[in-house]
Amino acid sequence: MKVLFCIKAMDTPGGGAERVLADVASGLADRGHQVFLLSFDDVGGESFYAMSPMIQRVRIGAGRESDSSKSFRILRHMLIMRRIIRRLAPDVAVGFMHSAYIPLGLALWGTGLPVVASEHIVPEHYRSRPLQAALLYLTPFLVNRITCVSEQVRLAFSPFLREKMVVVPNPTSASSGIPADVTGRRKQRKTILTVGRMDAQKDHRTLIGAFAKVADEYPDWDLRIVGTGELLGELKAQISSLRLDGRVLIPGATKDVGREYEEAQLYVQLSRYESYGLTVVEALGHGLPAIGFSNCLGVNELIKHGKNGLLVNGHGDQVAALADGFRTLISDTALRIELSKSGVGPMLEHRIKLVLDRWESLLVGGQGVREGATR
Repeated sequence: MKVLFCIKAMDTPGGGAERVLADVASGLADRGHQVFLLSFDDVGGESFYAMSPMIQRVRIGAGRESDSSKSFRILRHMLIMRRIIRRLAPDVAVGFMHSAYIPLGLALWGTGLPVVASEHIVPEHYRSRPLQAALLYLTPFLVNRITCVSEQVRLAFSPFLREKMVVVPNPTSASSGIPADVTGRRKQRKTILTVGRMDAQKDHRTLIGAFAKVADEYPDWDLRIVGTGELLGELKAQISSLRLDGRVLIPGATKDVGREYEEAQLYVQLSRYESYGLTVVEALGHGLPAIGFSNCLGVNELIKHGKNGLLVNGHGDQVAALADGFRTLISDTALRIELSKSGVGPMLEHRIKLVLDRWESLLVGGQGVREGATR
């Protein structure tokens, strides 16, 4: 089968959706499918995440992922996409995230080519973005199916969108992680780790504020923030203002995220919302106890309070609640060891083989992909 994936950018340091796409596209290519990957990256770039050499990359040179696009540029890009995709003649096209599946659906309107929208966020994301929210409700008229990453997320969307939604979980390699040394006995300094892009959704400001409350109490512990993003400068200023230089470390994005989990003693994910906390699953797979907010969709179904981590109160004073969570796990090595034993448990259903089976069932087997779109 010929499958075309479309995403806004793959050559710059990305987040979970980009890593998922790299794994899924590579897995399908390794299974013998002909896979194309179209992106708006500049011609001549290199993918940030490793992918199968059998994937045929198509870069349309529309500028960097962060560039804003004028209306005429968007129209031009869609016309280019339409021409390229019709020439490649895939059996189905899949757009990863709304920044790709909306222009993909518009570009292929009237061609009869089946289109799948792969959604990787929750409705909360759209509440402060009215234009994106309006386009989201246009999606069922542009695509044949919409994937989401869990039943919990599917039920969070409106019935109008749910009619075309099918659950395809994100793949993880959680079961293959090298266990972390959660005791930290072999280390002079111990690490609280978080991995993710630096934007408002991930709420690093609250994380840094909470660490500031416990930093003096636990002078041999550091906070390590792996990633990059638009708020990097603001976060560095916050760190300096709290006199935490040298205690809060920001090494940037990394392709070897597994090593980060192996070296840490505790993981924290403070997103305001998530569709599926990929990094949480990966951390749990390495035996890291995890802390998250009890009201964070996509995290509260992964962290089981008192079994593999702690869910702290996400209402009220979040900084104080998180600081108390830090104190609980930092001061109790035995508890960290006990929590590390539970790991991911039933989430092993998200292993890459099973997820690829679901993608094949959707794209090759049908599952209504060729039905129901007003196209």
